[in-house]
Amino acid sequence: MVKGIKQSGRNQQGVTLIELMIAVVIVGIIGAVAYPSYVEFVNKSRRADAMAALQSFAGAMERHFTVNSSYCGAGTDATASCGASSGGDPTIFPTEAPLDGAEKYYELDISVASDTSFTLTATPIGAQTGDTCGTLSIQHTGARLPAGGDCWP
Repeated sequence: MVKGIKQSGRNQQGVTLIELMIAVVIVGIIGAVAYPSYVEFVNKSRRADAMAALQSFAGAMERHFTVNSSYCGAGTDATASCGASSGGDPTIFPTEAPLDGAEKYYELDISVASDTSFTLTATPIGAQTGDTCGTLSIQHTGARLPAGGDCWP
């Protein structure tokens, strides 16, 4: 039977409070460094879902244009008119992203629609509202906003 390890003339049979506190401090430091990185990783993956949804939405707008010779009429705008600030929620595509799953992090809208152009937006909602990129958008030309940084690859 082992009774303990003899060290410096005394028996040592457990973990001291100082050793336990050092271990807790180390775990706390690792957690403080890792958590913000984890949150940014989660936000970035949700943003990637929104980008993919916007690109699919733009494809749906192109199909709508092919059939109707206009980007107008793809949204729920009550006046169904063309021009600045017309469109509203899409009727040809889901209104939230990600497209699958129960929890949604972006609201999809047609912010501008005319006969020959459109601008689609993905506005962060819920847990994603603090995202550094804010509202994402894509235009009929393929231009993406906000430009630069980590918002669009």
